[in-house]
Amino acid sequence: MRALIVENDDKVARALSRTLRAEGFEIERAGTVRDAVEAIARSEFDLALVDLGLDDGDGVDVIRTLREKASTGVLAVTARGEEADRVRGLRAGADDYLVKPFGVAELLARIEAVTRRLRVVRSVPQTHGVIDHGGLVIDRDRHEVHLDGELLRLTRKEFDVFVMLARSVGSVVERDHILDQVWHSTFEGSSRSLDTHMTSLRAKLGGAARISTVRGIGYRLEPVEKPGR
Repeated sequence: MRALIVENDDKVARALSRTLRAEGFEIERAGTVRDAVEAIARSEFDLALVDLGLDDGDGVDVIRTLREKASTGVLAVTARGEEADRVRGLRAGADDYLVKPFGVAELLARIEAVTRRLRVVRSVPQTHGVIDHGGLVIDRDRHEVHLDGELLRLTRKEFDVFVMLARSVGSVVERDHILDQVWHSTFEGSSRSLDTHMTSLRAKLGGAARISTVRGIGYRLEPVEKPGR
């Protein structure tokens, strides 16, 4: 597996590189936004650790570039501990974040969570308008969802919300984006309607799929771990 470390502090970059190499990663390091974007353009990476505070710009721009390649797991690594900064990183597309200083055990746990989720996401078949999510088959052309061959009775908006989450399985879909795409509005009444539909959708899905709420940001459809993984 290949990892990109985007970090302008040489000492931190060396420590991260040693840790990841010990875990079997091949490492490339970039110290600026420009170097990182160039590296992403010429190479594929399984994992990227991105510092938000870079000398020539904002690491959020690097995360947005990485998110154009859905197969890369992204960790925002930053000294900024404020919630607003963590939210910015997640909204840009980071899968998770680490706040400096952090220990090796926490770093490895976060990496394992991101790479495990990525392996499951890669296993979700998506062909000809059909998404197969661990026994839940979503037919976008027919506007139908089947669980183990049985049709689930979803409303049109429940279906549209579920499709948005399923197309980005494992990643956070912003609440405002759902409101804009499904309700074409972000006013308070629409927001309350989304809450109601999400409660109903979760009840209808039961244990077949888990939709997590990411506080202050949106929702994430969790990947389904297959037996033996």
